[in-house]
Amino acid sequence: MQSKRHRMLFNSHGRLGVIDLDDAAGAVGLGGAANPVDRDDATGTAGQDGAVPTAGTRVWYPRLDVPDMASWGWGPIFEDRRRVIVSSYEPGKAWEGNVQVHLWIYDLEEDRLLEEIALRSRPAPFMGCTHILPGEDRLVVNPIIDGKQRIWTINLDGSDPCEITDADGGFVYCVQISPDGGKIAYHSTMLADRDSYCIFVSDLDGGNRVEVAAAQGHLYFGPMWSPDGQWLIYQDCHYPDDPGHDWADLCLGNPDAPDGATHRKVTTDQRQWFATSYGDPKTRGGGSNIAMWTPDGKRVTYTRADPGSRTAWPYQAQRPDTDHFNRDYYPEDARGGTAICLLDPFTGEETEFIPYEDRVWNFRSAWSPDGSTFAFSRARVGSPSGIWLVDADGSNPRMLTDGFEQRGADHPVWVG
Repeated sequence: MQSKRHRMLFNSHGRLGVIDLDDAAGAVGLGGAANPVDRDDATGTAGQDGAVPTAGTRVWYPRLDVPDMASWGWGPIFEDRRRVIVSSYEPGKAWEGNVQVHLWIYDLEEDRLLEEIALRSRPAPFMGCTHILPGEDRLVVNPIIDGKQRIWTINLDGSDPCEITDADGGFVYCVQISPDGGKIAYHSTMLADRDSYCIFVSDLDGGNRVEVAAAQGHLYFGPMWSPDGQWLIYQDCHYPDDPGHDWADLCLGNPDAPDGATHRKVTTDQRQWFATSYGDPKTRGGGSNIAMWTPDGKRVTYTRADPGSRTAWPYQAQRPDTDHFNRDYYPEDARGGTAICLLDPFTGEETEFIPYEDRVWNFRSAWSPDGSTFAFSRARVGSPSGIWLVDADGSNPRMLTDGFEQRGADHPVWVG
């Protein structure tokens, strides 16, 4: 009998990584791959933070034989759970929006790129893909046009483009489709007469737009739908006092309340770790850390910092940001850390789930599809990040990988 397989995707400093759990590796590779793949079978070798990878876990790195690509990123997954859209980036400063991005369909079982897509009617060099729409013949993409990222839908080949937001809609990202597929939520900045990030919800075609959260001096970021599609959880960073966007509160919004969209703050004291920064100068990493709903929709993850915490990478507000990081490394000044809590956003009750340890930073949230396990990222001060797994009650913590050549692993996403 073939053992049950659970699969997870992650990123490791521009490389794509795959974790297979409870899988019997075949003689020709993992998952029946016809070509060998770079992989590390966890055999008890300790990572840089001293943790030992879980025995039997298979960690491998797809070989993507495309020249002149600087980095790769995972995108949305097809319903067959074997095909994934991946993005490749040509060299350059991707955050400036001028780098050429290529979109591909990759087959996890055969470990190969099937085809490059979205080549027709391309509106801009930089265009990522956030979702595959029901029917799997159209995509949600986010081209940067004239300095502003927008939401479009296109066919797989790039034809029949439909503009959902235009230049007046600002610089839009973190697009999330509601569970019923009828609405999109997103945040937007660079709006006329506003100095903030705002949360909006609209129909999938851009109509009936509702403003959920907006206020001067507040950066509302990362709306995530509850499983029943009635609520949004998102961040509120007080960025005039926190130019590095390190910290935030969590807020709850309802775009369909009877008297209009509602918004309220759930946490206080700006203790949600928002703009992550970790590793040493050779393994540094970062990225926005957002709250996620539990599978039953009753609670959300809350990455709560110990009071007075400080990472080893303080933001340098006194100088121009030239690398979309703008931090210097001071490990001797680092203190505190984070726990991942489970928070009831309706009552405010919170329970520590991944416990606090001094100088350990826990972050990210990824529940397995059946809700039986929870994946997250963890980084000790000065060490690369690793991907960890616990059971649904928080017990049995184990490290899965700390990335390619121990450079760090982050952004876990379950395939199945």
